[in-house]
Amino acid sequence: MFDLDALTQAVAVHGRVSRVVVAEVAGSAPREVGTAMLVWKGGQSGTIGGGALEWEAAAFARAMLAAGGARLDRIPLGPALGQCCGGAVTLVTEVYDANNLPEPSDVIGRAVDGRPMPLAVKRLRAAARGQGVLPAPALVQGWMVEPLARPDRDLWVWGAGHVGRALVAVLAPLPGLAITWVDVAADRFPRDVPPGVTMLPAADPGLLVAHAPPEAEHLVLTFSHALDLDLCHRLLGHGFGSLGLIGSATKWARFRSRLAALGHAPQQIARIDCPIGDPLLGKHPQAIAIGVAAALLRQGAGLAARREGTG
Repeated sequence: MFDLDALTQAVAVHGRVSRVVVAEVAGSAPREVGTAMLVWKGGQSGTIGGGALEWEAAAFARAMLAAGGARLDRIPLGPALGQCCGGAVTLVTEVYDANNLPEPSDVIGRAVDGRPMPLAVKRLRAAARGQGVLPAPALVQGWMVEPLARPDRDLWVWGAGHVGRALVAVLAPLPGLAITWVDVAADRFPRDVPPGVTMLPAADPGLLVAHAPPEAEHLVLTFSHALDLDLCHRLLGHGFGSLGLIGSATKWARFRSRLAALGHAPQQIARIDCPIGDPLLGKHPQAIAIGVAAALLRQGAGLAARREGTG
């Protein structure tokens, strides 16, 4: 997936940025086709994996910044880098600035060696535009073709305390998540909010429930048990894809009783996951965040498997 938002933000901050993407893989390799990283003078983000592979690729990418352009490299991991993967990786490296950022499109296709767009790429773009069929990332007759990265899961995080901050820090880099972060005031949020996270301060957060997509996933962990209860009550009436609530066994028992008194059926209340995280990891905010992130990744893998099975 071509993350145009991340590239645009990097260009805005750093000026010229090299993007390195895995274009082809033969045999065993550290990462799959479509994996990308961004490189600029003095820094980088993302990873194509492989240790020595990434080190060499970042050095090439940084050396290209001054002259610009694009290059294609096929790297046998064993003979060239001494890696034990045993395969070969083809990398496409391209330099971007404010003047040559790709136009938003379902499919981002560009020539690596300057040749005209081949018919195969035209057909892929037409299928995406007319039928909504997005191609897998691939190098096609000298053109690198990647679908535009778009979030496919809406996650609402309610609360910007210690656990909320740890959760957003862990979850924000994950692909495919659109995170909306809610709390009662702007000063409840950290000074630096991760890119791609929508921050929503609201004196009465419950009023925002009506604006959440009905299939959105929610994590409720505010500073107030009363606010947590109100959010659970509203979300049960609104609908959700999943709903996790921070709390102890005692808190959850009280919430079940109070939600039942508010008219919610037991089977609906049982859809709320409480406590969130993995108890074996402990109660440290980062430990909770790791457990929640693992659960979300498992849920996402399950959703993807079901979509593939019914597609």
